[in-house]
Amino acid sequence: MALTGEALEKARNEAQTHYRELRARKPNLDNDSIDVILRGARSHYAWRSDSVSEDTLKALYEITASGPTSMNTCPARYIFVTSKEGKERLAKSLKDKNIDKMMSAPVTAIIAYDLEFWTQLPFLFPHEDRRPFFEGKADYIEDTAFRNSTLQGGYFMIAARALGLDVGAMSGFSNQIVDEEFFADKNWKSNFLCNLGYADETALFQKLPRFAFEDVCSFL
Repeated sequence: MALTGEALEKARNEAQTHYRELRARKPNLDNDSIDVILRGARSHYAWRSDSVSEDTLKALYEITASGPTSMNTCPARYIFVTSKEGKERLAKSLKDKNIDKMMSAPVTAIIAYDLEFWTQLPFLFPHEDRRPFFEGKADYIEDTAFRNSTLQGGYFMIAARALGLDVGAMSGFSNQIVDEEFFADKNWKSNFLCNLGYADETALFQKLPRFAFEDVCSFL
C-alpha cells in the first residue's frame, strides 16, 4: 500500500536523514576497499574447498537487492546450485572447458530474470500503477527484464567481493538447456552463471589490459 500524507512525508524525511548521515560517516571508500570490489579484483577459475554458508548467501542477496533498477522492477532471480545433483544437471549446459570450473566451485549461482516481474509492481512500485506500461508488450518486458537483471548481476558480483567471496562469471553455456532444466515450470530465463567461493589464487595469470580513458571516453 502506498504511503500518503503525513506518513509519506515522514518516510521521505527519514530516508533523507539516513542518507545524509551515511555520507557524513563514509564519504567514500578507501583505496583497498575499491581494489577488493573492482580495481584489484579478478575473475577466478579455481577454488578452495571451503564452503559458503547459507547466512552468507542470504546477506549477499540482501545487499544485491538494495541496488537500483528501473521502476524498482527487480526482475533478477537467483538459484544457488550447491548440491552434486544440481551441479550435474547444470553441467549439461556447459561448454567442456567450463565444467571443471563449475563443479569445483562451492556455489554456482544462476542469475535469471522473471518475465512476469511486472505483475509485482503494485508491491514494488506502490505509488503509481505501472503495469499498463508492460501488459501485452512482450519485447518491452524482455528488454526491461534482461537489462535490469544484468545490472543486478553486476551488483551481485560486487556485493560478493565486499563480503569476502571470490567470483567467476561464466557465459559459456546453453541458456536453452538451463531454462529447460531449471525453469520448465516458471516464466524465467537464464542470463548468466556466476561461481562463488574462496579462490585458489595459484591459478591466476596476469591481469589483462584495459582501455585508457582517452580511448573510450569523451566529453560533449
